[in-house]
Amino acid sequence: MAKALDESDVGICCYVSSLPGFRAVLKQRYSDFIVNEVDREGRIVRLTSFELPPDCMEEEEQYGIPLVQKSFTDEIEIFRSLAGDPDAELLKEFLQKIADNVADEFPIIVLAPDCDKSHRAEVHNFFKNNLKFLITDTVDGEDGCSKRIRVRYSSSEGGNGRKGKKRKDRQHSGRKNDTPFDSRGADNWPEDRGKFLRFHLYKENKDTHEALGVIGKMLGIQQCSFGFAGTKDKRAITTQRVSVFKLHPKRLSALNSRLHGIKVGNFGYEMEGLLLGQLQGNRFTITLRSVVADSRDTIKAAADGLGRNGFINYYGLQQSVINEERIKYKRTGHADFCLRQLPRHLVAERSIIQCLKKCPGNYLQSLQGIPRTLRLMYVHSYQSYLWNHAASMRVAKHGMTQVVVGDLVFCKEDSSDKAASLNSSEPTVDCNDGVDNNNTSDVTLPEENIQLVKVVNSEDLLKGTYSLEDIVLPLPGSRIIYPENDLADLYHDLAKKDGINLTESVHNVKEFSITNMTGGYRRVFQRPIDFTWELLTYSDANASLAITDLDAMSLPKPADLSKKEDFVNGNSDDIEENMKGVIASQTDCSSSDPSVALKLCFTLPSSCYATMAIRELLKSSTSVAYHKTLNQ
Repeated sequence: MAKALDESDVGICCYVSSLPGFRAVLKQRYSDFIVNEVDREGRIVRLTSFELPPDCMEEEEQYGIPLVQKSFTDEIEIFRSLAGDPDAELLKEFLQKIADNVADEFPIIVLAPDCDKSHRAEVHNFFKNNLKFLITDTVDGEDGCSKRIRVRYSSSEGGNGRKGKKRKDRQHSGRKNDTPFDSRGADNWPEDRGKFLRFHLYKENKDTHEALGVIGKMLGIQQCSFGFAGTKDKRAITTQRVSVFKLHPKRLSALNSRLHGIKVGNFGYEMEGLLLGQLQGNRFTITLRSVVADSRDTIKAAADGLGRNGFINYYGLQQSVINEERIKYKRTGHADFCLRQLPRHLVAERSIIQCLKKCPGNYLQSLQGIPRTLRLMYVHSYQSYLWNHAASMRVAKHGMTQVVVGDLVFCKEDSSDKAASLNSSEPTVDCNDGVDNNNTSDVTLPEENIQLVKVVNSEDLLKGTYSLEDIVLPLPGSRIIYPENDLADLYHDLAKKDGINLTESVHNVKEFSITNMTGGYRRVFQRPIDFTWELLTYSDANASLAITDLDAMSLPKPADLSKKEDFVNGNSDDIEENMKGVIASQTDCSSSDPSVALKLCFTLPSSCYATMAIRELLKSSTSVAYHKTLNQ
């Protein structure tokens, strides 16, 4: 078995305070970790309404779902005379599944072999003229000689008379043959309406990609059609904004009765779709269960200390790049055996071994077989690894009481001193759970996030211009400057041990070269914003100790009608006030030996890890293995 990744392996070594910690269980239930996105205006994103927009069209046929009211009897009989009984029955069953809104269970049908090219043309024309929401193309038969017509459902066609993209265009679009065509958006869209449907996605125990994959499959659209500002943790309850191009809200709302652990609501329209990084941060409600401490004073001191002093802004533990299956392949060289052992969801590992099976020993080519976004994540993970070590060295050598000469800081005003302008946030823009969420690089951030950094000199120290919260450290890249002290050498020395040059690239594969990344800066110390905490007692281990958005929807709406719109949009700060006191009625303290829980509420900027705040509080590891032992 491969050794589990430990915090010290990735440079996480120090704490801000010397206060003692205590024992507690993190994420015993996924409802113990609630995350609400904070948009760019500072509003907390919540699911508060399933209502459709007031100007939503009422005609079902304009929503792209007319099939529920049609039997297509005439069309099926015409097709029967053209293609025969077996194919006609196959088409009839397919249309019925679409009408029942279960097309995701039967996304493709392939008709009987047909060697007559002119007859195949007639079949194609039949679908083009009579069933325009179905897309056809010709594929090879099982024997490799005959031809068969494949029929696929494209709900984005909507049955509204819109013709799909020509097959010739699709062939040159770069899509694989087995990838469903997605024309992205309905034609019958009012010109005065924003082109993107914006909605709030609420999910339980699912990551963002998984949830949108389920929704996309049900709608018959590709997952890449959705836009979002950042991915959210799986083992949690989260709410975030999502956008999709020209999708009628009624189609999306209709899924709520069929979705499990997922809800959508708060529909609206925007002119632009969401992009990664378009958020201010995340609001957390974290419940630590089975708290054990010397006294309540210890808990109080630790919680107050976290709110007052903050934590070291480490990158959280990320998935180890080396796992058991990669080691097994290295030892045995048996690619087929390793592929049989690997789960399907391990995309990177399977891609690497499949490439090595074809070209043994060609490791660079095998790495290029990994999806590009995942390749970029590996480079960013290494940047994070160097940053963590530099942060620990900064704390160990220079303490946490003052800024020192040579530190890098964000400029508070224009300066003629040595400075560099770069995105203040690093490539990954929304981390909330110890996972590198966005798998992207060189994200273009809004102008207000671009700041100058400078090297602190003795004059700055005399003026007292900068504080600990201004100190930053770079993520290596082509457009950053390093601190003018021994920290700069640490970056290069660590990289050299791994055979990496931070200033020159030894190959021409951009995704694997730090020199092709612009780099970025990250604050060394971070304090939680709007931090509150409370101790709870409970006797039922299955009791919910925090209010979710779905729970809040059952609470009375604001009596003040002027606030109702904000409540429906999920942006009212008063929602948290409405939640207070509800938990007390759900906890049962009649037991003679109740358990203690600590509930924390705070906001962090994007790219900060809540698990690092919990680490500072408990003075214990955030590794999965450690918390599994506490759960046992």
